[in-house]
Amino acid sequence: MGVSIRMASTYEAWLLERGIRATGYVRPARAAAAREGAGTQRLDDLALRPGYLVERLREHLCSRLWAALADGSHAGILIALAIGDQRAINADEWQVFARTGVSHLMSISGLHVTMISGLFGWLALSLWRRVPALALRWPAQKAGAAAAAAAALAYCLISGFAVPAQRTLYMVTVVALALVLDRMTSAARVLALALFVVLLLDPWAVIAPGFWLSFAAVAVIFHIGANRPLRADAPGSLRQRLMTTLVNWGAVQWAVTVGLAPLLLLLFGQVSLVSPLANAIAIPVVSFVITPLALAGALLPLDAPLLAADRVTSQLMPLLEWLSGLGGAVWQQHAPAGWTLPLGLLGVAWLLAPRGFPARALGVVLQLPIFAIGPPGPRHGEARLTVFDVGHGLAVLVRTERHALLYGAGPMWSPQADSGSRVILPYLRGEGVSRLDVLAVSHDDNDHAGGAGSVAAALPVARFVSSMSMSNLPEAWPLDRLPYRLPCRSGQAWAWDGVRFEWLNPGLAELAEPRGSPNDRSCVLRVVTAHGTALLAGDIEKGAEQLLLARHGRNGGLAADVLSVPHHGSGTSSTPDFVAAVSPRIAVFSVGYRNRFGHPRADVWARYAGAERVRTDEAGAVGIRSADGRVALERARERGRRYWHGR
Repeated sequence: MGVSIRMASTYEAWLLERGIRATGYVRPARAAAAREGAGTQRLDDLALRPGYLVERLREHLCSRLWAALADGSHAGILIALAIGDQRAINADEWQVFARTGVSHLMSISGLHVTMISGLFGWLALSLWRRVPALALRWPAQKAGAAAAAAAALAYCLISGFAVPAQRTLYMVTVVALALVLDRMTSAARVLALALFVVLLLDPWAVIAPGFWLSFAAVAVIFHIGANRPLRADAPGSLRQRLMTTLVNWGAVQWAVTVGLAPLLLLLFGQVSLVSPLANAIAIPVVSFVITPLALAGALLPLDAPLLAADRVTSQLMPLLEWLSGLGGAVWQQHAPAGWTLPLGLLGVAWLLAPRGFPARALGVVLQLPIFAIGPPGPRHGEARLTVFDVGHGLAVLVRTERHALLYGAGPMWSPQADSGSRVILPYLRGEGVSRLDVLAVSHDDNDHAGGAGSVAAALPVARFVSSMSMSNLPEAWPLDRLPYRLPCRSGQAWAWDGVRFEWLNPGLAELAEPRGSPNDRSCVLRVVTAHGTALLAGDIEKGAEQLLLARHGRNGGLAADVLSVPHHGSGTSSTPDFVAAVSPRIAVFSVGYRNRFGHPRADVWARYAGAERVRTDEAGAVGIRSADGRVALERARERGRRYWHGR
């Protein structure tokens, strides 16, 4: 067995980048008051800080928008555009935006900040020059520049101060200062200074994908603008000038799509092929129509601008949904090898070089390794095993030379988030796994089945295997996304690429008794290769362990080099006889950090003292690899160690 681990602990990085140093939960006010014998108080009432005042203002504006758009179908989008609060955009809308490449428009992007600052700068310039006393005291151009910088700052504060907004704020401020101080400078220096200021004020901004995409997009636009001066004042009729403007706009969209492709493949494993067309339409509509109307509705005591913005959004969304639904809308692939990225970026610069540059088409050749060279897969007779870190739950990927099986899909945390979409799918795409031959969900529990719907919706699944009773599943689980279910039954076996798979549990009697323990009906899978054996035990408890010992315990039928410890190390499982029969060399405990169940139990942990014990809450994703007859572990947190890891 062998595995390659490409995952990193991104949640801690996400918390660090946003300045979050602790997490917790909120109890209902009545329960808290009853338990503590006192009333409740807002946390931001306990300390007065300027940042809290800004957040209260944003909260007030959000409430105002919700009230005005109670009957609107796109309230979440308008709130995101007005104040940068993206929480109300639903998962289906995000899917449309991702597939069409317009997700950047649903945050407070640099274009929005530029538009607002330009509008206020123009108003200040126009008013200032009409008052001679003011114009004689200070030039109108400098007054307009100062107003533009102030407007950019105010908009960034209201919108949450995201990296793209910061970048534009600093660029606008640098240009304004250069104009005020009579020291105009080049675009490249402005961008470099903005980059320096962002990193100086927020060094952890480099963790956010938006940091790289934001600065890269502006760099590409500056690159083509410097090398191909866009003819904004082309002579001719209005029609000719309009065509020239459209050609220039299309050139910018093409350049940004090509220029960001290597980064998008590295960060997300996909590139929207309809992005140039979608952005060419959505950018002017969102930036110059919808966003100003949403802002006007938020700041003014009028609902009409908000209702107008909602109508325009209702006209735009069907077009984006149609583009998103096209068969070739998105190119998805494996994560590129590290050494191919510099070549790809060099190819982008070469391809977008000015006319007359020799052999510009060779830039395409330099980008080919990004698409052609994927991560190495297992060889014939070899299986690769990855136990994902999904918190309290279980998800294990088993790969052979030409097949892939996912055992468990981790928990669902909310209707908008589950481990299938947040953990498993990014890994599968990064590894180049484009389909599953088997999706196996051991039993009914959410911590094993919650992410199955997202996985089945995103990837073709040949077979869905489970012992679960479909009638007992929560309504939130998207069963329509799952293919036809086949039962896992003791004695079923098959072979892929020289690797043998066999279901050891449940038997026919357990399948025929739906009122029995769902845990004891867990599908138990044994994977046998020439290099080692793995046993995936689901959540079986003492009763199922005794049945397994009776059916397969003779002649080493349960012996395994690697064991996914039953029921996360619960006290109801891992009886001494079962542990002795399996006698694993490696025992993997899939547990959540400080989980409320206290798994693994101390006495159960001690029973596996003869094995190399590993916990996913400490090690992250766990890979099992063997070579030359030796089975070894790979711990994601050790391989990708970062200073922000808390443990």
